[in-house]
Amino acid sequence: MIGWLEGEVRQLWQRGARQGVLLVCHGVGYEVVLHQRLHGHVRGLPQRSDGPRQLALFTHLQVREDGWLLFGFETDAERELFRELISVSGIGPQLALGLLGFFPLPELVQALVQADLKRLSQAPGVGRRSAERLAVELRRKLAERFGSVEEVALMDAAPLPTGALRQDVELTLTALGYEPGEVHQALAAVAVDQDAESPEARPEDWIRGCLRWLACRQQGHG
Repeated sequence: MIGWLEGEVRQLWQRGARQGVLLVCHGVGYEVVLHQRLHGHVRGLPQRSDGPRQLALFTHLQVREDGWLLFGFETDAERELFRELISVSGIGPQLALGLLGFFPLPELVQALVQADLKRLSQAPGVGRRSAERLAVELRRKLAERFGSVEEVALMDAAPLPTGALRQDVELTLTALGYEPGEVHQALAAVAVDQDAESPEARPEDWIRGCLRWLACRQQGHG
């Protein structure tokens, strides 16, 4: 099983609806399939003055009769959600990549947990039947992994921050080592007391609130 690759970006490629990167690791080139957002991110990596661009990916290897396919992801959480998606009957890797490429990870988890079929159906290749199947099979599992039933209910009750405010909070908490699912739970919890739509909303207030909630949650699990 190949679970991690780190090497030089030799080439970005596009073949029909599939895109990826040729990653050279210790003299061996691996063709890795990426979702659209990650492919765009790699394309935007700046050139280095001291050598080729470097890239590290979590990977999932799919073994088929007609060949092996290697899929790459920026985080372990993203790879795990991909594995959950393709475990659903009738959901293949291309559709799963379409979802991951269309939604940031916290938004995709939220849409699945809330069974937001209209939102899920916005992703390329996802019809209403596929959205229903995903929501039915994954809603409870993802709710248990990313938050309790009460915490999921908070996501329905209070609007989350958007735009630059949300980006600042997510980048800060991610830099501190929190996973996307934890960040999303914290935002949902803090949204009960904070007004995300207020013009006076400040990132530092949300960050402090999220850190307090995460600290209390860790103590409760300890």
